[in-house]
Amino acid sequence: MSTPERDSKQWFSETEAMWPGQKFSLEIDHVLFQGKSDFQDVLVFQSATYGNVLVLDGVIQLTERDEFAYQEMITHLPLFAHNQPKRVLIVGGGDGGVLREVTKHDCVQEIVMCEIDSMVCDVSKKFFKHTVATAFDDPRVTLLHADAAVYLKEHTSDKFDVVIVDSSDPVGPAEVLYRAEFYESMKQCLSPDGVICTQGECLWLHLDLIADVMQRCRALFPSVNYSYTTIPTYPSGQIGFIMCSLDESEGVLVKPKRTPDDKMEQTLRYYNAKIHEASFVLPNFAERKIATVRK
Repeated sequence: MSTPERDSKQWFSETEAMWPGQKFSLEIDHVLFQGKSDFQDVLVFQSATYGNVLVLDGVIQLTERDEFAYQEMITHLPLFAHNQPKRVLIVGGGDGGVLREVTKHDCVQEIVMCEIDSMVCDVSKKFFKHTVATAFDDPRVTLLHADAAVYLKEHTSDKFDVVIVDSSDPVGPAEVLYRAEFYESMKQCLSPDGVICTQGECLWLHLDLIADVMQRCRALFPSVNYSYTTIPTYPSGQIGFIMCSLDESEGVLVKPKRTPDDKMEQTLRYYNAKIHEASFVLPNFAERKIATVRK
């Protein structure tokens, strides 16, 4: 776990081998929780300007100030790319942010959430209960503390309309979620027009990794694409989403099939139908690479 740097104030500084030569720091007001689960180090602190912050293995997972930019996009991009999603699987997402967004869709009848680390859920319910972890008690939710890779292999007959993989970076407990075998398992559990959306790393830092994952997806899915969002406290201020669908219709992922109703619209701070389509438009340096693996 990263040790806070000290000057006249106390700071948390994020450094990671996946983004060498740079770090991001937040001023700490006070530490709320620090512990070690069976899988990773867990830290929660109240920051000076970004609200409460969740850190796993030294890497910021969310802050209360900007989490919606990520949670809304990784959730509503795939859900609105589907005509009528009824069954949704969330892999990871123990903070509850994706779950919060999925429950906004009245058409969804069942949500299975597979989070391997119960400590992440527990600390989120305690320290983010009014902002992020607000939907754990929704009657549509089944929460499983299990290895998602094992769960999918054992439940191939369970079909989901949307699968959302809200994972950390491909190290530690999340490493298995980036392997070809896991994507094959997800494909097996999809309904005929199902959609997958996974955390897709940063264009500025991981373009080759993104292209490699998308290349593997091309062998499995007729539709593969990449979109992104901007978020201040993630590395280089940007994070993307790798999306796959069994529907091979042109523009199946880019053009939303539904739009938020008035009730949902009032709760959204980032996602809308225009930004859905715009999120697939990439800067030239990235487009040249992604165009070779988009499908």
